[in-house]
Amino acid sequence: MAAQYELLKELLNSGTKLNFGQEFFFKFYQAFLLKDRWLQYVGGVGTTLLVTALALALGIVLGSVVALVRVAHDQQRPGHKNPVLGFFNVICEIYTTIIRGTPMMVQLLIMSMVIFANSRNFTMVGALTLGINSGAYVSEIIRGGLMAVDPGQMEAGRSLGLNYMTTMVVIIIPQAIRAVLPALGNEFIMLLKDTSLITVIGGKELLYAGQGIMNRTYEAMYPLLGVALIYLVLVMLFTRLLAMFERRLAQSDR
Repeated sequence: MAAQYELLKELLNSGTKLNFGQEFFFKFYQAFLLKDRWLQYVGGVGTTLLVTALALALGIVLGSVVALVRVAHDQQRPGHKNPVLGFFNVICEIYTTIIRGTPMMVQLLIMSMVIFANSRNFTMVGALTLGINSGAYVSEIIRGGLMAVDPGQMEAGRSLGLNYMTTMVVIIIPQAIRAVLPALGNEFIMLLKDTSLITVIGGKELLYAGQGIMNRTYEAMYPLLGVALIYLVLVMLFTRLLAMFERRLAQSDR
């Protein structure tokens, strides 16, 4: 294959026009096989999955805390408002409003050029920003799931002598998880695709690898199509895994 590539390269340098098959092979080899460039895509996939996992973990933790604070505040009995809980509820509302009301790209630029201007670990800065952004959306998903559970479940748990937190953990949250799992899965897929945005601040993920090859070959189509195909395969794979997990949960409920 290498010999065929060199032959086609000589033909191009001599001004010979290649047919469709020759041109396809030449550009494909140049974008993926020449100098083991496929390894750069593999490295980009690894970084993309790492950033997704870190951002997802941070988003779920942050979103769960925000959701629990807001639900606890909303479920207070009239005339028994906790001022401390009210203060944290206002902080959570400001957080979700700002994050959901500003573009992800702007948040990435602020984090990389203002808050972490002295950092050169752009990939981790990107993961942190994605996690904070995801947390705002996850909080609303979880809050919706918690509020959708029949209020009688909370009353039943309290009547059995369980405190508020025990009732939430043992009774309410397991029911809410089943309801919000599809929405959380969709948020995870969106987060996976949004990792491509950290290329703007210098994060070295999959799209960064594709752009590096594109800049060396002066050919945009094949590297970008390769990146798009890899993202598509990853999304289809995780969609399949999520569907299997949902079916398993449905079987356990029977």
